[in-house]
Amino acid sequence: MEPKILLFIIKLVAGGIVAFLAILLMSKKRSAGWAFMVSGFLFSYASLVYELLIELGVLTATKYGLWGIPVSTLICAALPSVCFIIAFITMLAER
Repeated sequence: MEPKILLFIIKLVAGGIVAFLAILLMSKKRSAGWAFMVSGFLFSYASLVYELLIELGVLTATKYGLWGIPVSTLICAALPSVCFIIAFITMLAER
């Protein structure tokens, strides 16, 4: 098996566990900060799946880009971090 694909499989398994545990945690902690934290983990996992589908050739990146980067790839890279930033700001503002 190609090492690159094996690394994606390991990331998918670990990311799946993280996403599952984040959803379980969300059921216990019902606040806006935790909702954004869980959203960040889920978007991160979705981004990983998107990257794998592009790597396997199932999907292609959008033809529109900013600074030479496809918009879909840029969104997948930035959206989880934006969710984490909002989550941390919300959690800090609650205290």
